[in-house]
Amino acid sequence: MSDKPAVTIDLSGLPCPAPLLGAKKIVDDLQAGQTMLLLSDCPGTSDDLFAWCKFTGNELVSSVRQADGRTAYTLRKAGGASTTPIAHATLDIRGVSCPGPILEAKRLLDGMKAGEVLQLVSDCPGAVADIESWGRAAAVEVLASLPMARNAHEFYLRKK
Repeated sequence: MSDKPAVTIDLSGLPCPAPLLGAKKIVDDLQAGQTMLLLSDCPGTSDDLFAWCKFTGNELVSSVRQADGRTAYTLRKAGGASTTPIAHATLDIRGVSCPGPILEAKRLLDGMKAGEVLQLVSDCPGAVADIESWGRAAAVEVLASLPMARNAHEFYLRKK
């Protein structure tokens, strides 16, 4: 399946729940596994999309803050191949500042077997950049990096 969204919709300037309703209309018409790109400047869109995806099985693949203040959300319609790996262990470390998430994740990964996957949940603002950098420099592979509600992020890390 192509990484290019099948549809892009800009709902900037519209208050919640308009971005969610717009996303639902578009996603309903997509084929299983296809993606759409939604642009919104409403601060509640992230929480709305996260909750809706959990309820419907659709996937919030990414959310990227744009320089103009909007956020670009990539959504995948349920029914395609799952991109979320199965974790052997979970570390929910919300509320801990960097470098805490990496230090604790490393401690857990050190006790895991090669090929096993750790799910790490963090709300540290620097975690995304730190985890990506760590993945490039260490014996860990970043399988997935997924946005969650309330500025948290979910990472799936495989020990090499």
